Amino acid sequence: MTMRVVFCDPSCEPEPWLEALRRHLPQARVEAWADGVEPADYGVAWAPPQAFIDQQPRLKALFNVGAGVDKLMRLRLSGHVPVVRLDDAGMAAQMAEYVCHAVIRHYREFAAYEAQAAQGAWVRRPARPRAQFPVGVLGLGVLGSRVAQALRQFDFPVRGWSRSARSLEGVQCFAGDAQMGDFLAHSRVLVCLLPLTDDTRDLLGRERLLQLPQGACLINVARGEHVVDDDLLALLDDGHLSGATLDVFRTEPLPPEHVFWRHPKISVTPHVSAQTLREESIAQIAGKILAFERGEPVAGMVDLQRGY
Repeated sequence: MTMRVVFCDPSCEPEPWLEALRRHLPQARVEAWADGVEPADYGVAWAPPQAFIDQQPRLKALFNVGAGVDKLMRLRLSGHVPVVRLDDAGMAAQMAEYVCHAVIRHYREFAAYEAQAAQGAWVRRPARPRAQFPVGVLGLGVLGSRVAQALRQFDFPVRGWSRSARSLEGVQCFAGDAQMGDFLAHSRVLVCLLPLTDDTRDLLGRERLLQLPQGACLINVARGEHVVDDDLLALLDDGHLSGATLDVFRTEPLPPEHVFWRHPKISVTPHVSAQTLREESIAQIAGKILAFERGEPVAGMVDLQRGY
């Protein structure tokens, strides 16, 4: 019987994804999901509606077109259907580029130089020792580990926190709630790369942001729901935090009237830190589908209890 694959992403035009899936899986019947489409063997989706899940009762596996699976976790999923996320598919290099740029921009005070240039002021700011600029990476999964290793190349002291113990060469690692305070207290720049779960939603509110050293900077490239917006704004305004680079937000697109657009200490980008690359993603998903068909182990399996 012909293997069937159904694709669902309400945010994009499906045809390029269907064409790529058909090219990598010529033995399969691949089609876009619509109400009433015949049940498939495998689902490939990003932020699908609940109806997609309800109308696909015989899935052998559901593949998420991205590394973060929080949008799937909000749905009623069948516990016996494996959910598989992308391991990397070109996103880790993009994330490392973005974060290194944001860290260096803050460390070298380029925002201040741009403000000076606008006024025609030629003023050199004192160089700052890198040893006084430890960077904390909150979340050491595939993307977080790549970011931590990239930052090491610029000789920043790098610290990393994860839910369970990890070991990364050249990175001072912390784990669990008991070590969160020590991790935050010496992170001059905090980079959030956590998955979004019930445990991490609103994690970066006033209490934890105050644990960062005076003058610290926040870089959020994970999910907007990790940060309590009002608490961040208050700590920027009172000077405890010196700046924030935000790529993700509670509401996307960020509403034009939102204060983040106009705040002098906040840099905003439109969720571009690590964009899904279609060809790389489809090649990885197709390879995993074929591994499922052969009964082989597949990387990127999501623990539905943990939510990542």
